[in-house]
Formats: sequence, structure tokens, C-alpha cells
Amino acid sequence: MLLTVDRAATRLSDIPAVVLAGGLGMRLRAAVADATKVLAPVHGRPFLEHVLERLAAASLRRVVLLTGYRAEEVERALGARCGPLRLEYSRETRPLGTGGALRQALERLDTPTVLLLNGDSCCDIDLQAFFAWHRRRRADLTIAAARVADASRFGLVRLSMESKVVRFFEKSAAAGPGWINAGVYLIQRRLLEAMPPGQSLSLEREWLPRWIATERVLGFKCTGPFLDIGTPESYAAAESYFVNPKR
Repeated sequence: MLLTVDRAATRLSDIPAVVLAGGLGMRLRAAVADATKVLAPVHGRPFLEHVLERLAAASLRRVVLLTGYRAEEVERALGARCGPLRLEYSRETRPLGTGGALRQALERLDTPTVLLLNGDSCCDIDLQAFFAWHRRRRADLTIAAARVADASRFGLVRLSMESKVVRFFEKSAAAGPGWINAGVYLIQRRLLEAMPPGQSLSLEREWLPRWIATERVLGFKCTGPFLDIGTPESYAAAESYFVNPKR
């Protein structure tokens, strides 16, 4: 069902969060061979559940999960609610890539601004400040940038003095510290409407570079810790990252 776009949404609690939760997680198989990546257990609960709880704490109330690989397991594990969050699912019937999966979910997104997150990473970001900053700067797209000691495994973000994203390097080979794409975005709906539906698209390789060249794309610096569970080594750090888990 197509939804009417709410042009009056002005609070973070008014907008939906969209979470990419359909990745294969091939590099993580050695650590969690029997679970899809976003369901990898941390303190006895799925990693994605910890991410969702942080969204709830930031006043979000509705989340659309983009599922693909082993989608039924994700849907069965999380159900229709996570605390105050209402969960919906947009399932791929064939691989669409990060961009294609996001475009497929567009009919479920009823606000002019969308919060997008990777389901296999987490950064210590003040989402209320992130949203206010995006609106105040009148950005078309704002990317959360996290500072890490070794940027070689991530998408490196180069920012101007005015916080404009001037270049994006997807999984750069350059080692050393740097600002990386933390996998948290605020995107204006009109950018998503321009993406062709029903096609396999890469948000990181195809659309982010295109938007950086043509739209007002800004980087919001996050100084708190960043966690990505893409490898067994980084997954091992997840237990200590979430220091106050619910029991």
C-alpha cells in the first residue's frame, strides 16, 4: 500500500528508521556459522536487538528492516515489536544490493526525511543532535562519520572545513587513522525517488559518489566509539562495546 508522504514531520520521533539487515556475512562465518550476521549473539541476544534498543532510546518508534539472506530467521527472531518500536519488513525476493533494497522499501516510507542504518554496525551517536544538525544545515544527505585508528577496512570520508563531504572512498586500502562512513545516514526522500526501482544497486559504490557530486552532502562527526561486526576479530569486541546489556 502506498503511503501519503507527511511533509510536516519535524521531530526525530516522526520519521521511520530503515535498517539494512540482509547481508550474507561471509567473513563472520568462522565465529557464528549458524546465524545470519545481524542475529549474531551479543550478551545472549541478537546484535541487531542492541541496535534497535538504541533507536528506541532516541525516541524512534517505527523501524523498517530490509531483509534478504535468511530473511525468515530475522523476522522470526525479532517479530513485530522491540520494546516501543514497531517493526516492519521489506524482504528481497532476489538480491538487490543496499541501494536496491532501500529503493524497494520506499513505498513504506511516509516522511520527507529517512534515517538509514547498517544493521551490522553501531556508533555512539546522539541521533537527536544528528537530526537537528541535518535540518539546520538543510542537507540533502548527512553521513555520520566516525574516527577510527585504522580506516583500511571501511569507507573513508573526506570532509571540507564546512563539513561538506568532498570525496568518499569505499573500503580504502590506505591504513592509518581517519574519518570513516559509520553507516548512519539521514536522506531526503527525493533522492531515493530518483533511484530506478527493481534493480540491483549499490548505495556505497554507485549512489553516494553521485550524490556527493550533485547534492548537498554533509558529514556529521561522531567522536564516540564505533563497532562493526564484519570480521571475527571485530565481533569479539561486541561484548565489551555494549557494557550495560539488559538481562
